[in-house]
Amino acid sequence: MTTTGETAAHDTVEAAIRGQLAKAFGGVRGVIEAAVPTIAFTGMWITTSDLKMSLIVSISAAVLLLVVRLAQRSTPQFVINSLIGIGIGAFFASRTGEAKDVFLPGILYNAGYSVVMLLSIVTRWPVVGFLIGSVTGDPTAWRADPAVVKLCTRLTWLLMIPCVVRVAAQLPVFLIGGNDAVAELGILKIAMGWPLQVAALAAMVWLLARGRTPVQPAVS
Repeated sequence: MTTTGETAAHDTVEAAIRGQLAKAFGGVRGVIEAAVPTIAFTGMWITTSDLKMSLIVSISAAVLLLVVRLAQRSTPQFVINSLIGIGIGAFFASRTGEAKDVFLPGILYNAGYSVVMLLSIVTRWPVVGFLIGSVTGDPTAWRADPAVVKLCTRLTWLLMIPCVVRVAAQLPVFLIGGNDAVAELGILKIAMGWPLQVAALAAMVWLLARGRTPVQPAVS
């Protein structure tokens, strides 16, 4: 169950979701940290066409960002996520010897995320609803209110769209372009990362600004 202060800080469903979304996106710094390993890998590959060196530089950049976070005693969550992502990509590429495979985990992740969110919408358990549950202390009570379910369904659609667009744009390039398309894949990943997320977040904020649904705290 959440504390009284936390519940009071979010007296509406819309405010609760805005607060949780702000944490999830990680702000400008989190976005930059997520992009740096991809930029490093793509830049090094374009310059040298050396897969091993490109992977080393990319992973080193992520590790350096992690060291800075730890030295500043700030949350390393987003750097760790980035490091895990590039680490999995490096594993794929090192096993196949294909530089393009660095981008395969990201494509699969977005495809899987899209499927999970679509299933949550179809089954009327939209994933955004659980953001409300994390504030109220009851992970499922929000389903009793049809208005909240409808709101969360719309927000989940908005959260899913960037993932679908990324897969639709990157998968054909990955399948057809081969290693000659590494630069294009890197550019697409960066261009369709934060910009698409910002667009989705802006749409979600606009939708959230239109309503004030009271939060119902979990009953002890």
